[in-house]
Amino acid sequence: MVEQVRRGTATPPATMQPLFDALGQGEQDSTVRRLIALFGGDPAVSERRVGEPATTSRRLRFPSGGEIILHDDVVMAALLHVTPTAWAPEGVDLRPWLPRVSRRATFDQLVGALKAKRARFAGMGVPYLPVEGGHIRLDFTDGRGWKTPGNLSALAVTLSEPGRSVRPDDDDCPTCSDLLVRDGATDQLDVERTVQALDTALTSNLILEDLHWVRLADLLPLHMSELMERVESQLTCTSCRRILCFTLHRDSPPTAQYLSLDEARRHRLELIPPVELWGDPARIAAEAAAMQYVDHEPGAWFLVQQQGVLYLQARYNLSSMVDDSALIRLDHDETEDYRSGGRDSLAALARQINSDPPHREQSRFHSRDLFRGPDARRLRDEVSVAIVNHTWLAQERSS
Repeated sequence: MVEQVRRGTATPPATMQPLFDALGQGEQDSTVRRLIALFGGDPAVSERRVGEPATTSRRLRFPSGGEIILHDDVVMAALLHVTPTAWAPEGVDLRPWLPRVSRRATFDQLVGALKAKRARFAGMGVPYLPVEGGHIRLDFTDGRGWKTPGNLSALAVTLSEPGRSVRPDDDDCPTCSDLLVRDGATDQLDVERTVQALDTALTSNLILEDLHWVRLADLLPLHMSELMERVESQLTCTSCRRILCFTLHRDSPPTAQYLSLDEARRHRLELIPPVELWGDPARIAAEAAAMQYVDHEPGAWFLVQQQGVLYLQARYNLSSMVDDSALIRLDHDETEDYRSGGRDSLAALARQINSDPPHREQSRFHSRDLFRGPDARRLRDEVSVAIVNHTWLAQERSS
């Protein structure tokens, strides 16, 4: 396999150049018309609106196995579907596009044929090649079966770098592409009905919410309180892994963006006011019964409490490159040490956890680590919710 540390980009073979020439062009541009002629036949055409403000996603699918995807009349991707599809029953013949390469080509053979100088990986290990004028994404039917002949699913020539933005071909994801609801009369995004649709998908485990952001159930109450400039929930599709950033703004219309993990992480998390300022009595009572942030040491530990019981979440090293965290319920002596010694006692306990890491069965913390027990997922979620807004509380206490 080509060494990933080698730098530079490949020059696409002349036979594939029409795919790259079409990128960034409009449908009526001569380069796109040439590609349409090369794909041959009358395409099946479909359109949908994506996100808010909406982008028009237009797909041209050809019986030959070729496909062109445009966003607002700009070509974002051109695909060669190797495996049969409903609209291309035989799949594309790769040889006219990549001489001496068959549809049974492995990853190594494709890299060699493309004379790539560097292979990269996006998302969940999806390989792609930087090429002059764009990128070539290599799709395989079972993910990492790169060395298995006959496992190649498609070649996708894309304008944007895979992993840095969402895949244009995920516009039609059957799980998450129809979750935004628009008013039939005005064509405006219907916020309340969209929240209901998202909640149904969340309950059905079709999407997952990032607990480091505003929970979907709190989105409307927080927005209506006008205490925040922007209220955002981030929801990940379990199929395509796109992240829907659904945002309600105080002084402007709502927005909904399908983003990659890298893009979503760049969003700014606004401080969330205490629930007493915006929640109804039931929500306030639920917050009082839930885990609550108490204190933390950046990069080392968080202290949370639930109905008077203290829990320490402490990071520990698995290796020089990997770490994890443990959740320890403070026993009587540790609680008394904290009450008398304060943060120093927690720092000392966190150091002990790091030096005797709980992932080892012989560790004295192994059986105490609640993140290793049957309720691990629930507890991780509850701790995440408790600590997500610790900055607000720290700021309030210092003012």
